Amino acid sequence: MKELYIIRHGETELNRLGIVQGRGVNAELNATGIAQAAAFFNTYHSVKFDKIYTSSLTRTHQTVKEFIDLGLAWEQLEGLDELAWGEWEGKPNTEEARIAFRAVVKEWQLGNYDAKFSGGESPNEVGARMAKAMEHITKQSEEKCILICMHGRAMRLLLCMLLNKPFSDMEEFPHSNTTLYRLQYNGEKFTLLDSNNISHLAQLS
Repeated sequence: MKELYIIRHGETELNRLGIVQGRGVNAELNATGIAQAAAFFNTYHSVKFDKIYTSSLTRTHQTVKEFIDLGLAWEQLEGLDELAWGEWEGKPNTEEARIAFRAVVKEWQLGNYDAKFSGGESPNEVGARMAKAMEHITKQSEEKCILICMHGRAMRLLLCMLLNKPFSDMEEFPHSNTTLYRLQYNGEKFTLLDSNNISHLAQLS
């Protein structure tokens, strides 16, 4: 049996400002994001993680930095990177952007998983690289409890994959900053144990 703690990174200033932030934008956490990361660590530092996996992007590294500083094994996997939004990355959340995003999300909900923005990635393309990352992770039989820090849209796609749901169900998985999804893997299938848990953030209020 393997237990996976999958979290989204803490808040960045681009998150706060509503600026599009995908695989091609390597933003750092802002003060709120650092506080969220600390709150998660305060709540879960006693969990006996065997390994930490993150994407290749700085915001995930910073979110789990206190765990890494404990000396836990850490590996970066590009397969866990956020979906690339292509031409919209780094752009403000204008009405034009909202219309464009609603249109591509509608395509995904209709089952067109190859839909994407110019220069960006489709759900199918993200799914292919995440499948390779998860194959690597699940093969490490000695790692019984792992922490994975990744990104909102990619995390939604990953949860669909692991729970045998179509990508059109991705909106079923909320993804606020540092939200936790906990799953169990028995060597054949994944089971959801905890969903969208942000109870650790209560200490910030």
